[in-house]
Amino acid sequence: MNPDITNASLIGIDWGTSSLRAYLLDHQGCILDVKNTDLGIMRVPEMNFDGVFTELLNPWFDQRELPVIASGMITSRNGWLETPYQPLPTNAEALANSLVPLTTKQGLTLHLMNGVTVEHEGAPDVIRGEETQIVGAIHTGITNGTFVMPGTHSKWVSGGDGSIQDFSTFMSGEVYEALSKHTILGALMSASTFAEKQFIEGVRHGYDAGSQLLHNLFHVRTRPLFGKIKEETVSDYLSGMLIGAEIRGATERTTAAEPLIIVGRNDLADRYEKALSAIGQASKRAEENIVALGHFAIATAAGLIR
Repeated sequence: MNPDITNASLIGIDWGTSSLRAYLLDHQGCILDVKNTDLGIMRVPEMNFDGVFTELLNPWFDQRELPVIASGMITSRNGWLETPYQPLPTNAEALANSLVPLTTKQGLTLHLMNGVTVEHEGAPDVIRGEETQIVGAIHTGITNGTFVMPGTHSKWVSGGDGSIQDFSTFMSGEVYEALSKHTILGALMSASTFAEKQFIEGVRHGYDAGSQLLHNLFHVRTRPLFGKIKEETVSDYLSGMLIGAEIRGATERTTAAEPLIIVGRNDLADRYEKALSAIGQASKRAEENIVALGHFAIATAAGLIR
């Protein structure tokens, strides 16, 4: 059964590498309905993004045509249409002023977000999608602080005066997957429930490792060999070590302004909250669907809400 969309004002789309989530929002930015699919951009057959969009959202459009704003990897080189990267600082108004229109085969217009870029020591860094989450958090009143965004490529984002000021990317999630699946460290790993004690131990070891991280990573293999930790806790020990090293690196690169706000899926947010607490850093959590508020804030600034 389709929802009554009489009070709807916007469709916000968060289309990433492995999943797509569409939000139906009212005039206050409240979520009326959500549609999910695992058809992220790398899973769309023959890159038929138009077809996926139409099939997923037609139940809403059959009732009423609404403005649509989309963010995430759908705007990347591997997505539907590549949009530019814009420099920092940026905010809802600047992102709204740079929306890129895309017309579907049905004649509907999507408003695509730009990515965001910053340069450190001659090397560019980029985000696509996370900027919308930060705008959503700012929309809730969090105008200053450091946003910790766990994921395959974790982001640490500095916010100030209601704008995104700076960010750095850490490949912790992808490194964990590579080490656990394609190196000798994964040979002793077995599935288990979350081993918090060994995870926290790994966090502390990773945080303290500094320049010795590559040496200490071999302990992920030797510890279970000599009975220092059980094999079923190895994966959490490795996870903790990489997250601990990430936290050390992030806090060394820049002074992390308080408060630290964790933005992301609840399971990953739980790990980062425990890791930060273990090294004496307080943090708080943003709403899990904060990206929808980001879509709403940017669409409002762009004059799309009618």
